[in-house]
Amino acid sequence: MSAAGTTPEGARTEQEASRWVRSMFGRVAPRYDLANHLLSANIDVTWRNHTVRKVRDILTRPDSRVMDLACGTGDLLIALEREAGRRLIGSDFCHPMLEGASHKLQRAKLQSALVEADALSLPLGDASLDLITIAFGFRNFSNYRAGLMEMRRVLRTGGALAVLEFTQPPNKAFAALYNWYTRRILPIIGGAISGAPEAYNYLPESVRKFPHAPELAEIMKECGFRKVEWEYLTLGIVALHIGRI
Repeated sequence: MSAAGTTPEGARTEQEASRWVRSMFGRVAPRYDLANHLLSANIDVTWRNHTVRKVRDILTRPDSRVMDLACGTGDLLIALEREAGRRLIGSDFCHPMLEGASHKLQRAKLQSALVEADALSLPLGDASLDLITIAFGFRNFSNYRAGLMEMRRVLRTGGALAVLEFTQPPNKAFAALYNWYTRRILPIIGGAISGAPEAYNYLPESVRKFPHAPELAEIMKECGFRKVEWEYLTLGIVALHIGRI
């Protein structure tokens, strides 16, 4: 792995990295959805819906316990609850993000519970969940292996983890174009929309420092997940990993 976890500029320890990420997401929370949908041309909705379909076997079991981790403002959680037809759990360590999720759940007349918690120290017993999903939050963990081990701890035998995350495209020519866009264009647009330009300088860098998709699959296996499957989406700018235990 290229790094133990995310490394915001100026953060010297995992604790400092975690505080920086929490603070940054708190600042962008009010316009986070607008920026995401505009910058992705709304393709992020397709990525989330694809994730829901891939975990449907566990999600639709009436007795399964499901948590959307690092749920942010709740887009994936909402898609999951609509498919499951019942109350699920969403968790995030950034309170302003959870406030956004709460408002969206209320507007959609959905019932999922929200929990403010750090993904590296979940307030759950061992083997207490059947499915964990996480969309675009994993690369912001201050320690990737610790996060995987914690998720593995709370999953029951037969359970699954689904990680939807940005990654480096495998095609070198397209990767060069994509990196130019994320370095030069995305910070300008994202910063203007969100009012927090430092966030949209950090976010592209966090993707470049994050393990490539094949490497992440191997790390998941090392952390106790089996039958790890993964696929590229949208020319490889996003990857979906699913590991079962």
